[in-house]
Amino acid sequence: MEKSKESLFTSFIKYFYGNFVVLLLGLVQLPLTTRVLRTEEYGKTTMFITAVSVIYIFAILGLDQAYIRYFYKEGVNRKTLFLQCLLPPFILILILAAVYVVFSPYFNMFLFGENGISIIIPVVAYTIISVFERFLFLNIRMDQNGVLYSNLNILSKVLNVSFIILFAYLLGSNFRVIMYAMTLSLGTVTLICAIRYIFITRKDKVTRHDATERELLKYGIPFIPMLLMEWLLSSMDKWSIKIFNDFSETGIYGSAMQIMTIILTVKITFVAFWSPVAMEKYENCSDEECKSFFADMFDKVQFLCMSTAFLLTILRGVIVLILGKDYREAISIIPFLTLMPVLSIMFEMTGQGVKFTGKIKYFNYASLAAIICNLAGNTLLVPRYKGVGAALATAVTYIVYFAIGTYFSIKCYPVKYRMKNFIVSLVLYLAYAAYATVAKDQLISAAVGTVIFIICCFMNITTLKELFKYAAEFLKKLTKGKSE
Repeated sequence: MEKSKESLFTSFIKYFYGNFVVLLLGLVQLPLTTRVLRTEEYGKTTMFITAVSVIYIFAILGLDQAYIRYFYKEGVNRKTLFLQCLLPPFILILILAAVYVVFSPYFNMFLFGENGISIIIPVVAYTIISVFERFLFLNIRMDQNGVLYSNLNILSKVLNVSFIILFAYLLGSNFRVIMYAMTLSLGTVTLICAIRYIFITRKDKVTRHDATERELLKYGIPFIPMLLMEWLLSSMDKWSIKIFNDFSETGIYGSAMQIMTIILTVKITFVAFWSPVAMEKYENCSDEECKSFFADMFDKVQFLCMSTAFLLTILRGVIVLILGKDYREAISIIPFLTLMPVLSIMFEMTGQGVKFTGKIKYFNYASLAAIICNLAGNTLLVPRYKGVGAALATAVTYIVYFAIGTYFSIKCYPVKYRMKNFIVSLVLYLAYAAYATVAKDQLISAAVGTVIFIICCFMNITTLKELFKYAAEFLKKLTKGKSE
């Protein structure tokens, strides 16, 4: 068991180191972007991201989830599975792209306030490339190749920053800078992944196997409403700000969201690491061992998530300095907005039971309740409180989503998660976030947050000791390896 835990920690570090470098590069990219683009232009880039995301959700048909679910099953040819999952989304994305091109004058005027071929091309290219990128990166994740995954993420970010500098020089303060940079960096890395995949599978044969296209679609399609609802949850705040306010306020809110990169980096890493690990445990381990493993991991992940949330809010006064002066209002948006990635990570832990049993309807129940909550919250709060109101509505929404989704997941696959410490930490953070949102003196706010965070550390002292133990063992092993 100890060797398994050490191996798991080592595997996570392989995924995390790349995203940690991406985080550092992001700290270069964010001030670069906010100083190049005016708040209005930055707001338009936020609309670009939300638009291509919804096209992607419909195109993917939930087959990425089917690929994860069937990858470790016996009697499955993995190359055949890859093609079965990739081809339907590719055909559908071409159809959706054609629909977008036909109606682009209407879509683009609503999203960006302008139209033209210089907007249509990156939207179409990005959505088509993203389908290939999804399955090629999934293949790397399912092979649990953390080093390659990290290196490709680093390359993608380096290219993104480089292209931003190039297009900022050519175009100045224009939202197309981000559109072009994102599309070209994604395209370059996807091409590398495609060449790699073709090379390593060149001798593998495509044969008939146990998983049929109908079976894969039957498993995957129910994920579409869930993913669409998740998109609404993560996008409704931005749409509300745009509708009730303007592109400038959307840009300020978007910059606060970019600061969430600190936690979102952890989320991306964890999802990439956790999905294949959880599925492999479920398929290969005994029921008792599997449930004990999930409960133990929950203790550690909830502590790390809440610690990150506290530290980000405590240090927000320093972090916000990296933005330009036009974006300083983001400081009051950060405290409640932080809960979105935190609770998303936690639900990745507790929501596995629904995925194991394939009862995706429960995700839809949780998402529907959360969307109703989010719609009501944004309608009531955004017109008056702008970005702060959107952040508060988003926080409450994700609490509802986590609570309902976790309830149904445990109903599907009973795991005795030790929720007490997490709930207490969450309540303490909510109280601190409310104070930090209205606090004028950032030093006093940081001091209050530090005291509350120390209390949370004492509450989770056993988990904290275990994390230090794993970290020390990893560093010892790393040092020993270098000396040899």
